[in-house]
Amino acid sequence: MPSEPIEIAVIAYATASQGADSRALTIIHGLERALPGLHLKWTSSEKEELIPLASRDEWVVAHGLNGSLPFLCNDDDNNLVTISGWENPTGLAFEGPPHFEVHADFRMEAFSPIDAENALEAIAGGARALWGHATPFKAAVEIAEQTAPTLAGPPSPPKGLPALNCSRDISSPEIPHRLGWLNYWSATSAQALGFPDPSRDADLLSRARRTATNGWLVRLTDEPLDLDEPRHLDALLRAYERFPEIGGR
Repeated sequence: MPSEPIEIAVIAYATASQGADSRALTIIHGLERALPGLHLKWTSSEKEELIPLASRDEWVVAHGLNGSLPFLCNDDDNNLVTISGWENPTGLAFEGPPHFEVHADFRMEAFSPIDAENALEAIAGGARALWGHATPFKAAVEIAEQTAPTLAGPPSPPKGLPALNCSRDISSPEIPHRLGWLNYWSATSAQALGFPDPSRDADLLSRARRTATNGWLVRLTDEPLDLDEPRHLDALLRAYERFPEIGGR
């Protein structure tokens, strides 16, 4: 029986735009270089019909409000890649200003973990993000259940994961709100987390690399994160133990 496709959700969090900037095009061009064969030259109508963009870059500039990134995708139902970005009025930390976040989705079937790392770096680096992550949807849903409070009341994280605080209870925008399979930490975020510490981070450093902007990409597991796999759950739990600042705990 064929395995279910692994859908990856990429999210990067950055400071809000101070006006028109070039982040949207930088992100798009970087993602196209990161994922082999990708061409983000379509958008979608309100009826979810694909609309080809003959002059994609000019269209993005014309339709990007306050530095946003309008919805784009490729034309491949078997390997759909989507991306968009917007300003979120909520701050990344207590009484913080609005922030800019970018979301992208793709399937792993056509790409390698290295491709996924390159995609996260392209998006986060292009957005000038403070932090971000790339995580399979199934694991991302379970990780999202760590954050308090939920609509149903206090959090009840699955699988022994720690409860995490909302952004209003986090002291600094450089502190990530959660972990993921692939983690992007800017230089300032890594410094806030005390990473790397050679005496404690040998295992993480074996799957980490510096980015072109002096940040870090840290992969928790060799394969896409699956919290039904005991080794993967243990890797996530150990990372939370190593970085108690994450989630404002």
